[in-house]
Amino acid sequence: MSDTASLDDSKLPGNPAEQSAAEAKAVANEAEFAASQDDSPNIDAPAIDAPTTDPVPEPFEVKFASRVDRLPPYMFGRINNSLYQKRRAGDDVIDLGMGNPSDPPDPVVIQKLHDASSDPGNHGYSKSNGIANLRREVAGKYYRKYGVRLDPETEIISCLGSKEGFSHMCLALMGPGDTAMIPSPYFPVHMYGVILASGNVVALDVADPDKFLRNVAYTCENMMPSPKILIVNYPHNPSSAVIEPDFFIEVVRLAKKYGFMVIHDFAYADVAFDGYVPPSYLAAPGSKDVGVEFTTMSKGYNMAGWRVGFCAGNADMVRGLGTIKGYYDYGMFQAIQIAAIVALRETEANVEKQSEIYQRRRDVLVNGLRRLGWNVQPPKAGMFVWAEVPEPWRSSMSTMDFAMKLLEEGNVAVSPGSGFGAAGEGYLRMSLVENEHRLRQAVRQISKCLG
Repeated sequence: MSDTASLDDSKLPGNPAEQSAAEAKAVANEAEFAASQDDSPNIDAPAIDAPTTDPVPEPFEVKFASRVDRLPPYMFGRINNSLYQKRRAGDDVIDLGMGNPSDPPDPVVIQKLHDASSDPGNHGYSKSNGIANLRREVAGKYYRKYGVRLDPETEIISCLGSKEGFSHMCLALMGPGDTAMIPSPYFPVHMYGVILASGNVVALDVADPDKFLRNVAYTCENMMPSPKILIVNYPHNPSSAVIEPDFFIEVVRLAKKYGFMVIHDFAYADVAFDGYVPPSYLAAPGSKDVGVEFTTMSKGYNMAGWRVGFCAGNADMVRGLGTIKGYYDYGMFQAIQIAAIVALRETEANVEKQSEIYQRRRDVLVNGLRRLGWNVQPPKAGMFVWAEVPEPWRSSMSTMDFAMKLLEEGNVAVSPGSGFGAAGEGYLRMSLVENEHRLRQAVRQISKCLG
């Protein structure tokens, strides 16, 4: 039997006419289906009026990363805004708030910048870790001043100011769940550099060095996981607290015992008074095994706006910072680096003279405030006087409000201690950047303001 003979003939049309009708119906069904899939408009459909108004859009929202949401409002914003408005109105405000050097760099440094910037070869991208001769000069200064030997190839890196270097070091070392111990009251970047790196912070009172070290040991023994980093800053900003060399010997011992790394912010290495010499962390035996030190040319060399800083010490930590910087920047302008070499090579005597200038300013400000009855101690180093707010204002208003009173009624701007954390409440930080005449005038205006 053939395959066709096995079909059920009852399912076929009975005659040719019926077969033609079935085929016509199938064609019609296919046409109807095709029409339903056509995107062309249906001209027979009733007209629909277009909307007369657009729907109200939802407000566009910029959502910041959680690291930014963890930052508090800028504490000095209120003072800075008032200072700007008063100066815009023509008021002569004496600004003791920011540690922004008002004296110029040595003329030989400025001339070298001019010469170097005239060389077309200095205008391209530079190495992010700094040119070799600059790193060699930094190594030379460490050996001359502190007796510390550093390899300029692996143990020194230049930064766009020490603040940038510190912040990027935090990115290189810290992440979620990591904790850093910091001094309190704190310079803001010591707190928020850690927070921006998604780390956590334990703040330890810096006033008594021995107590600070005991608190470091206690924190390491009782916190799980143990802190990853200890941040120290001597001479301290804002309180001007200082230490002796044996402090860093104990820091290194604790670091090796508890397994934390050390970052020392040595921003005020070149500004000291009355024969005091701030010790370098790197001069402590074994310091390079566990930590690094940041220095800057902003203070003693009066090069704040030039943004020249350095990180030196542990080669692995330096390499980690270099990795981060390699992704973020191309290094500082090469002409600035060349001028910085001249500054390190030829102007050390001027750095010592600058400390003498700050010491005379310190004496003018401290003696003037003491005559007004303020309890203030002369700092041994740094660019600031850390002054306790006098009574009755200390008990009757916040430090921020007292600072605003001095600005609004006395035309003297200062930094409220609360801007450096809760431990700073009740104190003011007053910088030594104005000349002696202006500092005497500031004391007179404070006296008049407080009656």
